[in-house]
Amino acid sequence: MAENDISRVSEGLKRIGVGGVTALKVKGRGKTIPASIHASKGTEMFTPEFSDKYVVVVFLPDKGMEEAIKIIRENSKIGKIFVTPVIRAVDLGTGAEDEEAI
Repeated sequence: MAENDISRVSEGLKRIGVGGVTALKVKGRGKTIPASIHASKGTEMFTPEFSDKYVVVVFLPDKGMEEAIKIIRENSKIGKIFVTPVIRAVDLGTGAEDEEAI
């Protein structure tokens, strides 16, 4: 996901009531080879093993999943979406659990 996509995704998720979005800037390597860069002032080119990427984490109840995926797909064409179950959620401040905690 590109940096510009994060704001659009976040705004779209706000419109459907998703309160929390976490965006992390990471270094990673995927199937696509990153663009070559100049290694020094000369003409030598270097292809980095890792490139900058963003990971966006969103926790939401099952009932909002399809709409959230649609919004993410409409606002970013780079990356992947992984859907995984959360066994339990606890809000440490309020003591709320599971859906009430997210």
